[in-house]
Amino acid sequence: MNQRFKDNPTILVTGGAGFVGSNFLRLMLPKYPSYRFINLDKLTYSGNIRNTAALSVYEHYTFIQGDICDRNLVDTIIREHQIDVIINFAGESHVDRSISDPETFVTTNINGTQSLLNAAVRYDIKLFLQISTDEVYGSLDDTGYFTENSPIVPNNPYSASKAGADMLIHSYSNTYGLPFNIVRFGNTYGPAQYPEKLIPMVIMNALQDRKILIHGEGLSIRDWVYVRDNNAAIDSVLHLGRSGEVYNIGSHQEVKTIDVTHYILDMLGKPRSLIEFTPDRPGQDYRYANNPAKIMNELGWRPEYRFAEGLKLTVEWYAQHADWWQEPAKLW
Repeated sequence: MNQRFKDNPTILVTGGAGFVGSNFLRLMLPKYPSYRFINLDKLTYSGNIRNTAALSVYEHYTFIQGDICDRNLVDTIIREHQIDVIINFAGESHVDRSISDPETFVTTNINGTQSLLNAAVRYDIKLFLQISTDEVYGSLDDTGYFTENSPIVPNNPYSASKAGADMLIHSYSNTYGLPFNIVRFGNTYGPAQYPEKLIPMVIMNALQDRKILIHGEGLSIRDWVYVRDNNAAIDSVLHLGRSGEVYNIGSHQEVKTIDVTHYILDMLGKPRSLIEFTPDRPGQDYRYANNPAKIMNELGWRPEYRFAEGLKLTVEWYAQHADWWQEPAKLW
């Protein structure tokens, strides 16, 4: 499948102990035994070394604890490990946290990305692959889709920080000739996602018969992508993507927040009376929906999991791993 690298690359995966990054490594390590993977993660609240504990059996995998904002550390890793590719999963990602603490999001998502970009240019990295979000496009009404050419109109500090990072990458490409790709995906879900996100929050509260707080009336619409599908798309962009291109990842599986909550409660046999509505967060976006035609037509990617199937797998995982709630990512 390798269409972009003459030799087997050494890949720096930042944020590889988080939800999507650790799932990516679990997909890639057995698939590409001749590649080398270096996982750099700060191990903040949502990153946990136990997410990747089982990966230590792979000889072509190395974990390093550290911060992408530490420019000396980033330089040392890229130089000493002779990194060919950087895949940047690292970042703060929760909208509510960005509203209460925007500075942290700017520091990690913008300054941290710039730290990686500076090193990428200095050491002539073959590809910088940025993991971004459809939230940079802002909000949609009931019709239409985001395309890769949609305007960037972020509506909260989280999405603004991701948009800022994306713009930096474009500028480094134009100014320094940095080869890059950016992927922007919809709401990703699956087993062992950090509990602040909607689906794990609803599942875990429901299993404990606790109130489930839903913003507004739960009418926001999101396009849901199962984590394995999402990472298969990233794999496709890594190997087949055209340099300098943005690729939207979407599944055309749009579901309202309240309906997601109802599905989970019904699966678990829990009453809908557990739902409690709370005022909408400031700057709440109504609808996100990516048009994935570009990645489908150019790279041949297709989502394999329907939402009902992926949600069932996710609910079952949480129901079977109650001890994970206290010790995230211990069991795989």
